[in-house]
Order: sequence, then structure tokens, then C-alpha cells
Amino acid sequence: MGFMIDAPDKTIALAEALRGFIGNLKRQMRAQSHAGNLSWSQLAMLSRLERVGPSTVTAIARAEGMRPQSMGATIREFEAARLVTGTPDPNDGRQTLWQITPVARELVKEERMARQDWLLTAIQQNFSPTEQEDIARAMSLLQRIVE
Repeated sequence: MGFMIDAPDKTIALAEALRGFIGNLKRQMRAQSHAGNLSWSQLAMLSRLERVGPSTVTAIARAEGMRPQSMGATIREFEAARLVTGTPDPNDGRQTLWQITPVARELVKEERMARQDWLLTAIQQNFSPTEQEDIARAMSLLQRIVE
């Protein structure tokens, strides 16, 4: 934590407040999930596959911070539930490319819309139009953290 020694107290407090806010927002977003038997991490994995397209177990595991063996077990569960399908990798026949099924794509879409609707309602109910403009300006600044 030596990097924080030189940071002004206000900056340290801002970082702590932002981290706390992000944690609370993530918990609220997770609470909006209606994915049935799927955990938040399983839904996140399906969402990633929906965004990036077909991937190998190793690539999915790396992206999700899991061991390939653990991801392999998850993929087998998803395959049994007809949420993913596999096809041979045209570049390496020993590998399988996994992609989400139309059923999983619809589930991901519904989950995303539920969270979006909750957030839209929360913004409309809690912030004036002027405050919403302030949030939009802050978002453009905060975006630099992840770029």
C-alpha cells in the first residue's frame, strides 16, 4: 500500500468512497437478477460469451479468472442445460469452440434489460434532469479509469 503514502487525504477518501459505491452498486445490480438457478458468475460467463462470441474453455476460464478444469465442469453443466453448444475449432481440431444457444441469449438479454430498467428507474426517481447531466459528465471522467 506504499503507493498511497504520497496521495493527498482527499484523494484517498475519494478512492475509498468510489470503491464502496461500486461495491454497493454491484450488489444492487445482482439483486435485480431473475436468472433462476444460475449464479451471478454463471450469468456473467454467459454474458461474456454473448458479447465476445465462440471461445475455448481455456479462453473463457482465463477471462473469468478460473481454472480451465473448473470452467470445463461449468461448460458441461451449461451444455446439459442446453445453454451452450460446442463445435470443433477450425484452426485446432483438438479444441472446441463454445457458444451460447438462442435460449441462453434470450436469458442474458432479459437479465440485462431487468438491470437496465432498475437503473433507469432509480436514476429517474432520484435525480433531477440537471443532476442527471452532472452524472453524465462524471461518467465521462470516470471512464478514464478503465481505459
